Amino acid sequence: MSSPVTAVVFDIGNVLISWDPENLYKDLIPDASERQFFLNEVCPYDWNLEQDRGRPWGDAIAERLAKFPQYEEWIKAYYERWEEMLAGAIEANVTLLKELKDKGISLYAITNFSTEKFEDAKRLFPFLADSFIDTVISGDEKLLKPDAAIYNVLLERNQLEASNLVFIDDTLKNVEAAQGVGMKALHFSEAGKLRSDLKQLGLPL
Repeated sequence: MSSPVTAVVFDIGNVLISWDPENLYKDLIPDASERQFFLNEVCPYDWNLEQDRGRPWGDAIAERLAKFPQYEEWIKAYYERWEEMLAGAIEANVTLLKELKDKGISLYAITNFSTEKFEDAKRLFPFLADSFIDTVISGDEKLLKPDAAIYNVLLERNQLEASNLVFIDDTLKNVEAAQGVGMKALHFSEAGKLRSDLKQLGLPL
């Protein structure tokens, strides 16, 4: 018989809040091919991920400006206008989060997020500051999902049994990594299915 789920671990970006650089750059760079070049070559996802790993934004922007000085305005906007990449909370999942908390379920988070920008996110979405017993932030730990080490930070810091946790993430490789350390894990695709999946695991929804 499998272990009962006693706690839920949430990813944050694109599970609880929507983030996509297109939300900003579709206005800054109306031409689709030019925008694609910028987001694939000038400020690509892997470059942004290094800020999630802990690289200071000042260093990241300076490195890009040295390489692509002709794109100064757009490069600086990635940091200065970061809030415009957000499309708000994913309300159905925030409702789930609040229901679970109200029913006494222990809640945690593991997120690939820049330390600097997570402070902004908490200001914009106060539930990020007060919903979780512990939030493991990649920028603080200098670790990124799907590295097993970041999941183990949560387990060891909070003396948790992996088999009693269910982890929710929108990225399949992160879900598989959670399963690899012994957690149950769900790949988030749409809110109705997530609610159903959590109920099937015995959570009071």
